[in-house]
Amino acid sequence: MNNDERFQLITRNVQEILTEDRLREYLDKNIPLRHYIGFEVSGEIHLGTGVQCMAKVADFQRAGVECTLFLADWHSWINDKLGGDIELIRSFAYDYFAEGLKACLKAVGGDPDGVKLVLGSDLYRDNPDYWTALIDVCKNTTLNRIMRSITILGRAEGDSVDFAKLVYPPMQVADIYTMGVNLAHAGQDQRKAHVIALDVANQIKTLPLTAPDGERITPLAIHHHLLIGLGKPPMWPIDPERKQDVWAAMKMSKSKPDTAVFITDEPDEIRRKIKKAFCPEGEIEFNPVLDWAKHTLFALGRGPLKISRKPEWGGDLSYDTFDELCADFAEKQLHPMDLKTAVADNIIDLLTPVRDHFSQPGPKAVLQNLRDVMKKVKLR
Repeated sequence: MNNDERFQLITRNVQEILTEDRLREYLDKNIPLRHYIGFEVSGEIHLGTGVQCMAKVADFQRAGVECTLFLADWHSWINDKLGGDIELIRSFAYDYFAEGLKACLKAVGGDPDGVKLVLGSDLYRDNPDYWTALIDVCKNTTLNRIMRSITILGRAEGDSVDFAKLVYPPMQVADIYTMGVNLAHAGQDQRKAHVIALDVANQIKTLPLTAPDGERITPLAIHHHLLIGLGKPPMWPIDPERKQDVWAAMKMSKSKPDTAVFITDEPDEIRRKIKKAFCPEGEIEFNPVLDWAKHTLFALGRGPLKISRKPEWGGDLSYDTFDELCADFAEKQLHPMDLKTAVADNIIDLLTPVRDHFSQPGPKAVLQNLRDVMKKVKLR
């Protein structure tokens, strides 16, 4: 695979690259690319995490990038996941979360055995310079900037938070430098932390990133699209000046389980959720069903999208591209319910290997244990 082909794989289906020029430079100089994406350990994995993230990891693997999945137990604790119980978080990090991510990676054509798994606690224990790197990052950024960055925790800028949450963004930056990562990957919601990592690259003295020739380098940051939830936007119709706020609010969230599909949802449950989805006739911009069709079906090369209809309703349709699908929907040539049915069937098929994995005795017991714990956590 030549560098142009690697570049296309690395950059396809992404929302932002910081920066394309730097990526081309690193490929041309044969600098080995070391990737990471971090995950809070919190409840069941949904489609956005399991499929959207792992599809991009699969692309990186094909392009010869060394890939790491970071199980962020400390960050999960700081952000009050699983009731803020650090031992509970650690117990599910490998048993459920890593298993689920690897099953999804396999489902989207990646190599689950070729990815590295790192638990935050292990990274910090095995790298005593981590804490020096953390302070180094803190000394090279400002409190105001960190306070603006708490949106990466899913908190609104200006929220009153406990002090530990202000440690979260610089810890995320220190993770990157401690692991020697030169390709940081996440959804667009993690952008603020990644930009800090890029900005301090030439300032920190602890664990700087270097090329094989010893030259100091700046990490790359690649952000994929965040799938939106199936619910109605918080305002409708949408004020054009508040589009970005609405997109952020529509992000898929496991705290709204009826608007998210989880990787082990049964087919009937997937159909039920998508059937209820917000999908106004002719609406193509703020439409979660079209969003899923674009980013989990066409982006993964799962086309054409076939629509089964009775002859009296126009007969069957087949769409080779998302643009064709979008055009017909905008012209009201395709009914929302027909679109929902086709997308649901494709999502069900995509997740079949994951459901099969978690139907085995060991993974099944772990999943049930997690569900039991989640019920207790919600009661506390």
